Amino acid sequence: MVLALTVCGIVVALVVVGLFVFGLRRRLIQRSGGTFDCSLRWDVPEAGDSGGKGWAYGVARYNGDRVEWFRVFSYAPRPRRILERSAIEVTGRRLPEGEEELALLSDAVILACLHRGTRVELAMSEDALTGFLAWLEAAPPGQRVNVA
Repeated sequence: MVLALTVCGIVVALVVVGLFVFGLRRRLIQRSGGTFDCSLRWDVPEAGDSGGKGWAYGVARYNGDRVEWFRVFSYAPRPRRILERSAIEVTGRRLPEGEEELALLSDAVILACLHRGTRVELAMSEDALTGFLAWLEAAPPGQRVNVA
């Protein structure tokens, strides 16, 4: 009986510590400001939709001429993907369709992009999209920016 209670106590403590670390990591990512919720789908196939598959929920952070994207459900301190402003080419914009509506946040708008030849889709709120497009267009003089 004592062993079972000890094991249960350890399991509960580990779960609490794990949740605390998730919250602390997100707080550290957002500390510098310029963050927004952003789902990402990397290396999207050209032919047809994958039925809402491949989306990963995350937090994006502006950092100079880059957007750093972090997975929400990860303990990694470094960004999973880095998108450079000069390498992003916006190819389209659409609303979620079919199963994507279940995989993404309710107010999401999907932005289709090319980043160094890789097809990428970003899903974010309308407000975050406005800020992202403004950030893209605010490139320093002489940089090529492709916004459709």
